[in-house]
Formats: sequence, structure tokens, C-alpha cells
Amino acid sequence: MTDHPLSPDEARDLLAAGGAAYARGDLTAARDTFEQVARTASDDLRISAMINAASMSDELGDHVTAVDRYREALAAMSADARRIRPVALINLSQTLQHVGDLDGAQTALEQARSLLTGHDDLEDLRIPCLLSLTAVAIHRQQWAYAADLAHESLGAAVHSAPHLAGHPLMNLAAVHFETGRFDLADDFAGQALAAFAEAGDNNAVAETQQNLGIQTHFEQAGVGHRVGIGLKVLAFVAERRDQTERASALYRRSAQHFADSGALLDVADVNTRLATLAFGAGRRDEGEALLASAVETYAELGLGLHCAQVDVWHATLLEAMLNDHPDPALRKRAVDLAVPAALTVNAVRYTLPNGFQREQWNRHIADPAMALAFRLSYGCGDALLVSDLIEAQCAGTTLDLDRSTGSPAATLPLVMPALPDHTLDVSTAFQLGTALAGVAAGVGLPVCLPPQLTVSHGGRVALEPHIAMAEKRYGHPVRDGRSVPAW
Repeated sequence: MTDHPLSPDEARDLLAAGGAAYARGDLTAARDTFEQVARTASDDLRISAMINAASMSDELGDHVTAVDRYREALAAMSADARRIRPVALINLSQTLQHVGDLDGAQTALEQARSLLTGHDDLEDLRIPCLLSLTAVAIHRQQWAYAADLAHESLGAAVHSAPHLAGHPLMNLAAVHFETGRFDLADDFAGQALAAFAEAGDNNAVAETQQNLGIQTHFEQAGVGHRVGIGLKVLAFVAERRDQTERASALYRRSAQHFADSGALLDVADVNTRLATLAFGAGRRDEGEALLASAVETYAELGLGLHCAQVDVWHATLLEAMLNDHPDPALRKRAVDLAVPAALTVNAVRYTLPNGFQREQWNRHIADPAMALAFRLSYGCGDALLVSDLIEAQCAGTTLDLDRSTGSPAATLPLVMPALPDHTLDVSTAFQLGTALAGVAAGVGLPVCLPPQLTVSHGGRVALEPHIAMAEKRYGHPVRDGRSVPAW
């Protein structure tokens, strides 16, 4: 049956029906209803329906269609669409993040933020804009900046939109989990779950719980991307229990859900996990192909630190093989992977805002990577490389007085936090969350990247080829421009 043109009242009624379908969790019905209005209504009602349909497509995992619909809506808007344009830009940025286009997401958000600046009547849009900016900072592993944005968005939510406070609370949980503040992470995550429940946001409650491995809600709703996340959690549990065949099957199902929804970052993460299982089963070629695919994806998306972390893990897997089957050529390859990657992840700690976070990063990430580089270099019998690594590790840390005023710069990998299996009293959640965010914002003495070390009177720089390779391969600075003698 051909759709007939809708009157304004008919269009509004259908928009309300689509909203009701979304509220009860029927995303497919909501999308179809909004699509009908987009085809048959006119003017602002049509634009609103197009944006809502794009949002439903995004939640259903059809990110590519969602991007097209958002751009179509933006092109159809009038120049004076003061409110709806930033809404569409914010939503578009979230969808672009799902497909790994972080540059496009950042551009859309900056446009939205510019449109919102100085307009008090658009204050309610500031929170979702800040939340999206936080998500981009998280994907880019700029954790100090992400924490600042999450703190700002939490304060704004408590002041003007308490029903949205769960989202910045979850962002703070992720930030503090990865910077070693596990008690804060647990508290923020529990408060987020309580906030979502208090707000009646069933989808957000299910998403939060699903990080504990609960995915029934999303399987019933047919939300492919979120099912993929749940399958990945179940696969990880199976892997920890040495149920490798079950883990592999679950990871592959998870990867398929992610691929179908265009979630490139998640596909790369699952491929890394599948590679680990392949190496463990003696299928080295398969494992290396999966790791190469992950690195290629991260590199295309400009995520150099992710590439370095995958290379560290690749070298770790090769080391395990070398312990059983020594091979000089394979050991040399492991060294070529491990040393530049270790230098890169080690350099990250100098960008963190305080000593506690630097110590946690060093203990859990950087030090194991550098130890791997030492072991592999020693196993190769490369005395010069071992000597250079020792010189580099023994060099002191220099205070960066220019950064003492607090410019935001930090990079850490994102891993979903382990959420507590409890809820907190929502009457105190927002106040306590804000207070804890203030405590967590305490700063220490900032430091800068270490200088290059000259280790001979001829001016040879320690680790020079590996530093150059690291900075070229991963796009992250490893040393600053200074050069000092090691003696």
C-alpha cells in the first residue's frame, strides 16, 4: 500500500507512536514508524522523523544506514534550525564512532558545540554533546581529557538533567578503572546502575548489567552490536576456564555481530582474542593473520597506541612459542615487534596527570612490556640493544614545569570496568558521585617525555633506530627533542 501524505496532526501522532514503541523496547517498530513519517510528512516533522529513524537504525546495529540518514537530514534542514541541527550532529557523531570514524565524529561534535555556545535556551543539549566528546576522548585514549569532560558533564547533569547522570558516571567508572582507582570505578559503576534504574532507562540498565555478562534483554530486542558485546564477555569467561573450543565459537559469533553492525573497533578486539586462541592451539599462521587484521584496522583509524598494544601481545605470544621451539629468526622478529611497542607504551606514563596514575600504568602495562623487550633482546644475544635498554630505563624523570598548570593530555587503553553486582541508594548517588569526581581530580607533579640519551662521545643515541621505528609506526612521541649524555 502506498503511503499517503500525512497532515501535521497525523505526523505528530505517528511520531508519538514511534516514541512509545521505543519506550517499551520495540526498536524495530519504532524505526519503521519513524521511516513512515519521514516518507510522508513535510517540513520540521519530516526532519525529526528522519533523525529518529537514524537513531533507531543505529541502536539496531545498522550504523551505515544511520550515518546516511543523519547526513540526509542535515542536508534537508533550513539554515535557521538552531536546535535540531546540533541534535543531529551529536547523534551523527555517536554513529560515526560506532564505525570507527573518529575524525568525522570529532568534526561533527565541534560543529555542534559551536552552535550551542552562548545559547542558554539550548543548555539541555550541552550534556549529550559533552558525553559524546567524552566518548571520542575515550576512543582516542586521552584519559585525562576524558575525565575532565566526564566530570563536567556529571556536574551539568546533576544541575539540570539528573535522569542523564548515569552516563557520565559510567564514563568516570571506565576512566578510573584503567587508571588504577578500582574503588572509585566500582562506586561510579554502582551509582550509574542506580541512576539508570531511578530514571527508568531500561535499555541503559540492561547495557550496564550486560557488562557483567547479562545479555538476555538485547538478544530479545535483536540489538546486534550489544549482543556481540555479551557474546564476547561469555567467550572471555570460557577462555579463562580453558574451554577453548567454546570460547572460539563465541568469539566468532561476537565478531560476526560486530561486523554486521559495522563496529570495526570491536571486530579488531575480538580478532586479537581469537589470535590468542589460535597461537595456543599451534595455529601460528592463523593467529598472525588475525593480529595483522587488527593492527591494520587500528592503523586505518589512527589508533597507534592500540597498534602498539597488539604488537606487545604478538611478541608475548611469539615468546611463548620460542620457549618450546627456539628459532633465531622468529626471536629476531619478536624483538622487532616488542622493543618499539614497549617504548611506546612506556612513554605513555609520562603524559599522565599525576604520580599515582603513572605508577599504576607502569606496574600493569609499561613495566611488563619493557621486561618482555629485555627478555627477548637478551635471548637474541644482542648485547648493544640490552645495554641501550638498561641506559634508557635507568635515566631519571624530569619535571615538566610548563605543564604544571594542568593542560589535559593522557593516553590509556580502554577496557570495560568490572561492574559491581549491587546498586546504591540513588538519593545519595549523584552527590557522592560529584564529590568522588572532585577527589579523583587531584593532581600531582607532571612530567615530560625523557630526552634522547647519547651513549658515546661520537653522539650515538641509545635505541635510536627503535625510537624512530616506534614513532613512525605508532604515531606517538617516545622522546622529546632534548639530547643528554648518559655518562
